[in-house]
Amino acid sequence: MRPFFKYTFYTFVGLFALIGLAFTGVFVAMQFGLFNVRGSIDERNQFFLDAFRAASNIRATTTDGVASNATSTATTTPLQNADQAVKIPDTPCMDPQKTTCKWNETPEWEVIKSALIKDDAVLTRVATETGVPKRMIAALVFPEQARFFTSNREVFKRWFEPMKILGSLSQFSLGVSGIKQETATSIEQYAADTTSPFYPGPGIDTLLAYPEGTTDRPGALFRRLTDEKDHYYSYLYTALFIKEIQAHWTRAGYDIAGNPEVVVTLFNLGFTKSVPKAKPESGGAPITLGNTTYAYGTLGGLFYRSGELSDMFPRE
Repeated sequence: MRPFFKYTFYTFVGLFALIGLAFTGVFVAMQFGLFNVRGSIDERNQFFLDAFRAASNIRATTTDGVASNATSTATTTPLQNADQAVKIPDTPCMDPQKTTCKWNETPEWEVIKSALIKDDAVLTRVATETGVPKRMIAALVFPEQARFFTSNREVFKRWFEPMKILGSLSQFSLGVSGIKQETATSIEQYAADTTSPFYPGPGIDTLLAYPEGTTDRPGALFRRLTDEKDHYYSYLYTALFIKEIQAHWTRAGYDIAGNPEVVVTLFNLGFTKSVPKAKPESGGAPITLGNTTYAYGTLGGLFYRSGELSDMFPRE
């Protein structure tokens, strides 16, 4: 019997050793980013890199249309060498002489602005289908993108590597507006529930309909929100959040359509924090941009009320 117990003992020791080795390997892989989802990184980086290059071209052109010598080489370098052609400023402001500046004088805003311009067609489509002004949609996207970019400046300078998928989907922000999958699921439910205080009105649920025969709706929803080639659904769910929140407050007797700070704040806080009241205040997560710290809702409201992109995204 002794050999039996001896072999059993060594078998258990070996199994535990293998388990420990596996966990160690997973930990090391996480530290080196080996579990990053690479399939969409290049496409996402290319989208924002192109936007930054476009912004650089605009800044490099003088009023008489002649590019300055400082950037003319960068704007003609082949795209495959773009990491050397266009350098993200190390300073928090576009003007290297400044250490503190307004949100619309930062490199992050230059990138976000150019990306929004590139997405104008899809934003126009979503605005037409939902009745939500595209400037309001953009007001929700701006602070989320700004928060992503400023959470790690090294990430920003390395062409915006996406967040590591290490948590559950309920903790992971998706798409250009950083919407959580559980929030997107609630948006779908409220769009179809005529008894919900968030019900946005008839016909909206058809915009969210899945193809007949779809069995894995959570998976299909995830793919909708993370489609790097088409941001339609990312903007659509963002617009419908706005529509449902406004419907909730309107039913309670309060109109917040003209209060973008509150709408953006509620997007940051979520449906559960929507408590209609006569004098709501803006707030949300702090975001430091240009060495100035803003509340999430305040930053979105500043964009909405500014003259930035007013020709393409007018206030309505």
